Amino acid sequence: MDAIALGDPSQLLARTAAVPDDEVVARVQAGEHGLFEILMRRHNQRLYRAARAIVRDETEIEDVLQQTYMNAFAHLHQFAARSQFSTWLTRILINEASRRRRKLQERSGADTIEVLDESMAGSRGAEPNPEHRAYASELRRVLEEAVDALPDTYRIVFMLRDVEGMSTSETALALGLADEAVKTRLHRGRAALRRILRERLGDVAADAFQFHAQRCDRVVAAVLAGIGRSYRAHE
Repeated sequence: MDAIALGDPSQLLARTAAVPDDEVVARVQAGEHGLFEILMRRHNQRLYRAARAIVRDETEIEDVLQQTYMNAFAHLHQFAARSQFSTWLTRILINEASRRRRKLQERSGADTIEVLDESMAGSRGAEPNPEHRAYASELRRVLEEAVDALPDTYRIVFMLRDVEGMSTSETALALGLADEAVKTRLHRGRAALRRILRERLGDVAADAFQFHAQRCDRVVAAVLAGIGRSYRAHE
């Protein structure tokens, strides 16, 4: 991989799209710490969705992501290419988000799982007119609320498998479960969302739980600043 000039995030991702994570990791470990930005921007969306499935508190999620990346950077030497870097990173995120959630529960008590609204229904038209676009936006909102209402064990599996598109084996590895346990939890989670909602996930789920550019930039900047402070402290 030739020298990379970090700059505009979208251009950075476009220029490095063909470079595998393992190669970027090796460059970071060799001292090119700024390239860690590539890994963060590649995986921010997945980690945000996984964190949201566990924490469900928007004020905490960015802190969870930042700490996850700091933990990953500090232990980058432990990454073994036997698994995908994204899976290894997701596992760190799950551990950090679970730890943060336990602390939140200790402060505020156990979560209350709301019952899904029985009135979730509707029909999707074929033409993307303003009415249907408004409906799609509403459906995304309903989807997010429905996923938030799932029991914890189903929510994280559903988020990783159906929303983020991870394979069964990737999800099982990230969560420390057997493949069959992932399949069972996914099946039960889908059933809880109602058939009418499940049929609409194909077009809508990919646009739900977006980690928008401004928040992505904020997390990346905070982590890179933290890495810089850490190295300056040891000089």
